Amino acid sequence: MSVSETQQAVWIAESEQDTVALAEQLAAWAVPGMVLALDGDLGAGKTRFSQAFAKSIGIKGIVNSPTFTIIKEYEGAKLPLYHMDVYRLSLEEADELGLDDYFYGDGVTIVEWASLITDLLPPERMQLYIEHLGGEKRRISLSGIGAPYAGWCSQLEAMGASGT
Repeated sequence: MSVSETQQAVWIAESEQDTVALAEQLAAWAVPGMVLALDGDLGAGKTRFSQAFAKSIGIKGIVNSPTFTIIKEYEGAKLPLYHMDVYRLSLEEADELGLDDYFYGDGVTIVEWASLITDLLPPERMQLYIEHLGGEKRRISLSGIGAPYAGWCSQLEAMGASGT
C-alpha cells in the first residue's frame, strides 16, 4: 500500500468506554514511529483518547494535556509516548522543535490539534477527527494514510466501525 492510498472509517462512540475501546484497539497495533494526528473542537475528547491510549501501552501515572508544555514524553511498558499539543504554536515555531525526531523515533506520537501543522506531519499517519455529539456520544472519523494505517482502518470497519 502506498502513501497515496487512504482508507477511512467512522467510529461511533455511544459512551466514554467506546472511545476508550478505540484507543485500546489502536494501542494494540502500536509500533515505533506510529503517528496519531488528533483534531476536534475544544472538549471533544482528544486528551481523553490520549489518556486511554497511554494506559493501554503501559504508561502509569497521570497523562494530561501538554497545552503549555507543548510536548510530554512518557515511558510505557510497550513503547514510549510523545504527546504533543500544538494549539499555541505557529507552523514556523513547530518546525523549529525538531518534530521529526519524535515522528520517526522509537515511540508513538500523538499530536493534538494536528491540522495546524499538517505540512510537518509524516506522509503516513492515522488522522482522527473527534466530534462531540452531545452527552458522552462522539463521532470519530479516521483516515489511515499509507501502510499500515489504511489497513487498520479496514480492520476497524470489519470490527463494526461504519465506513465512509
